Amino acid sequence: MTDRTHPDSPDATDSPGADGPADTTAETVELDGDAEETTSPEAGESKLSDVTSVRTGHRRVAAEQVLQRIVMPRDEDPLDVRPLYIDEPETVSNPVTMLSRRSVQVPAHAKVSFASYFNAFPASYWKRWTQVDEVVLRMKVRGSGRLDVYRSKPNGDSVHLEGTPVAGAKSAKSWRWLEFRVSLRPFEDGGWIWFDVLTNDSALEIDEAAWTTDLRLPRKRVVLGTTTMRPQDCVVALQTLGEDAQVLDVVERVVVADQGAEKIRDTAGFDEAARRLGDKLHVIEQANLGGSGGFTRVMYEGVYNSEAEQVMLLDDDIALEPDGVLRANAFARAATKPVIVGGQMLNLQARSRLHSMGEVVNLGAAMWHAAPDAVTDYDFAEYPLRQSTKLHKRIHATYNGWWMCLFPREVIENTGLPLPLFIKWDDAEYSLRAAKHGYPTVTLPGAAVWHMPWTDKNDATDWTAYFHIRNRLILAALHSPEEVRYNLVKQGLKLTLRHLLSMEYSTVAVQQKAIEDFLAGPEGLFDSLRSALPEVRRLREHYDDAQARSSAQEFPDPSADPVMAEGLLTPPVNPVMIAARASKALLHNLKAPTDEAAQRPQLNIPAAKALWFLLGSLDSATVTQADGNGVAFRRRDPDEFRRLGAKALANYGRLSKEWSRLQEAYRAALPELTSAEAWKQVYDQ
Repeated sequence: MTDRTHPDSPDATDSPGADGPADTTAETVELDGDAEETTSPEAGESKLSDVTSVRTGHRRVAAEQVLQRIVMPRDEDPLDVRPLYIDEPETVSNPVTMLSRRSVQVPAHAKVSFASYFNAFPASYWKRWTQVDEVVLRMKVRGSGRLDVYRSKPNGDSVHLEGTPVAGAKSAKSWRWLEFRVSLRPFEDGGWIWFDVLTNDSALEIDEAAWTTDLRLPRKRVVLGTTTMRPQDCVVALQTLGEDAQVLDVVERVVVADQGAEKIRDTAGFDEAARRLGDKLHVIEQANLGGSGGFTRVMYEGVYNSEAEQVMLLDDDIALEPDGVLRANAFARAATKPVIVGGQMLNLQARSRLHSMGEVVNLGAAMWHAAPDAVTDYDFAEYPLRQSTKLHKRIHATYNGWWMCLFPREVIENTGLPLPLFIKWDDAEYSLRAAKHGYPTVTLPGAAVWHMPWTDKNDATDWTAYFHIRNRLILAALHSPEEVRYNLVKQGLKLTLRHLLSMEYSTVAVQQKAIEDFLAGPEGLFDSLRSALPEVRRLREHYDDAQARSSAQEFPDPSADPVMAEGLLTPPVNPVMIAARASKALLHNLKAPTDEAAQRPQLNIPAAKALWFLLGSLDSATVTQADGNGVAFRRRDPDEFRRLGAKALANYGRLSKEWSRLQEAYRAALPELTSAEAWKQVYDQ
């Protein structure tokens, strides 16, 4: 590797330098901090080797060529996000200094890695889905040290590509531009690219680092939008979005479909968010039409009332990494064909953890689950990316949650708008429908938001259980094979029994309403956007298990010895034991409870232990909600047990018998249910 000063400098030379091997080249230049920089090299300068190192001199890469910026945490971010941006030894006495979102100083006598979630480059995804065949790492440095570039294999093994010493600058203001080129040929099945930094007696400062391409990608603007019932959370996300001028440069419009009783315009902090976003912010106040009604409004405005080439949906209750907007935008611009670009979910309550890496829908069971080889709840603070053997395979998702998801205009124009489902399953159904039109979904690492995990919610047992069941049935009717009915009936009856044994009568009641509304056909779906939620809430008012108080101390002390629960907590592990425990619990639930149990709970049970084989043996209990925000007093009611059980048997019987007719009805109604004209009528009401 040769090390040459820029030809314009007085020390220019063509002789080999001492900073690296002679078989690679590196041009260096000492730049004044205010030096003007122009455009980047043309694509013809690209080489086919795995990596070559070349200097860029005074040339600045155009925004259309940046694929992923190297970024640091925001000042407002908690300390536990740091491992997502930089990998440094736990015992470091002099940590890396974050000078700005784009600038970092590595202290003397330090070794740090940028093999981090937000700063390593997910090369396999770019290789599989885009026209980019070579990525160029460009950065500005001053000080002295050493930089090394690495890649990983799908199994997590690291491969050193190239390293170069960085000599000390002649003055404190002098900068050097570095450039490393890496071919994407070896990344078909997985792998990331990153760089490490080693310093000796002095610090090394890095600025404006980015993963770039020599290709001039088409410039495409995005309508970015959210729907809100939680304006306080939404205001924070809007303020964060408005912090970054480069992000706002690709955003044509920010649409907020405001559906709450408390309006976002009246929320503290909104004026500051509006100032940052300027005339890009458009707030639309409408009735509560659920997530599907709000997100569809964003899509509708993006496609039919703007010239933007992309639409991005963001949930309102997120913590935002603004660079994710740029990354999804760049990925979609570089894609060889239109793709839906989804972001991954980080855990809002444990900020260093990756909660969702990618999901798929099993059409045979009409159920979503983690994609094959996907990792859930991965803690980067405990296991950095370089130490993982699980995060390097390329994951194939078939849908992405709408906590963060980007759609090219073409996808929406040819696929249609979402179904009027209010909430739940609208995101999965949309990606399945888009896939039938030739538009796959890619869940892109490094483009992510922090969001509360669904594992910390009660959404399988509270009022949302209605939408889970009804909308899952609609998705199955539209996309699953006919034989899915057998799995739906078998699983549905099994879950019904579990809820009944757990004294969750309100859950069973709303689930049966969901089945009955599905059986009624697709004609009332648009009307249900306004009517379903009030009806479900009125239904739940009749059940004690749906009435939560703030703490168990608001109820009488439990009557039973807590030790009695220990013997009941061991789960049955084989079919014989399961059948025996279920039969015993069934017989118990058909008997009249004691009078005392109706007034005083037998046990206080935490959410994690509220399982059917424990609750099925009790007459009453207080049970904590999954999010820890409330406690409900569940009482056994044999009459309600029989009534709801009989209704479930009848409804699932009808579902099996009428399934073929229902599939035909929902598939015939799909074009109307997803048309812009039908949705416009909803918004005009």
